Amino acid sequence: MNKSKNISRQAMIAAMYTVIGLIFAPLSFGTVQVRFSETLTLLPVFASSNIWGVTLGCLITNIIGLMTGANILGSLDIIFGTAATFFAAVLTYLFRKIRIKNMPMLSALPPVIINAVVVGWELCIMINGSFNPVVFWAQAISVGLGQAVSCMVLGVLMVRIIEKHPALKEMMTK
Repeated sequence: MNKSKNISRQAMIAAMYTVIGLIFAPLSFGTVQVRFSETLTLLPVFASSNIWGVTLGCLITNIIGLMTGANILGSLDIIFGTAATFFAAVLTYLFRKIRIKNMPMLSALPPVIINAVVVGWELCIMINGSFNPVVFWAQAISVGLGQAVSCMVLGVLMVRIIEKHPALKEMMTK
């Protein structure tokens, strides 16, 4: 692949993640969240390089969220939330060929599970001051449900739309 095209695609993915995350900031950050920008964590289904665009977008969103006061988790989210998105995107890529009725359902699970655990832990620490299993599970389930909407519904739909349009698929893969 042309290196400059790949860099441009990663910048576009990062910018889309950031814009979507910040437009919906009240839902992107907080104890009840549906981070619609996490839909893009399914883009590694098309190319491993898309992992970097999603990760960079998450990092930028978390930093701007902190700077504007929207990100209540602060520096915890910059480090752990961004790492969660990175590892979820890597697993999304690794599971890309496993399909259920031609849909990448298994690829949608890592962002749901990893973010539920990591962000649930972050919220537990922020709310409680220390780890509390009841608070952790309440937050993990809340985050997981929001991630399910973003990834298992919207993300899988996005992948299907891209796969059905050759120009979009080529843009995400080459």
